Amino acid sequence: MAAKVRHIAIAVKNPEKAAQFFEQAFGMTRAGNAMRGVYLTDGIMNVALLNFGEEPVPGFETQKDYEGLIHFGMWVDDTDRADKLIKDAGGSYMTGRFEKDPNVFYEVKYKTPEGIVFDVTANGWKGAVKDVVPAGGAKAA
Repeated sequence: MAAKVRHIAIAVKNPEKAAQFFEQAFGMTRAGNAMRGVYLTDGIMNVALLNFGEEPVPGFETQKDYEGLIHFGMWVDDTDRADKLIKDAGGSYMTGRFEKDPNVFYEVKYKTPEGIVFDVTANGWKGAVKDVVPAGGAKAA
């Protein structure tokens, strides 16, 4: 399975202010609006800057007003195979369902054996690109 890290979600108090920082400091561009904030891209990765307000941040339910990294996202070829490999490796399902519609950017959340939250999708994220050719011309594995 050739999974690619293509998404990072960050909890912030002010998504607009955080987006302006990422735009100015790193030259990222807006990929669109999220239900709770802003999606940015560097042309390969999608970064979601999200404000959960009074709702608990998934994976950080016991931490009031959590700010910081929430989870990372893996783009896979086959979600059924990824589910099996994750569970066989000791990971556990958290929430969500796989969408077969390629126009739906929805992912399924899991935890590593250590409790680190991540999600998996076969549809990708706005502004993210699955396959990238690195410098030197060799295709990324």
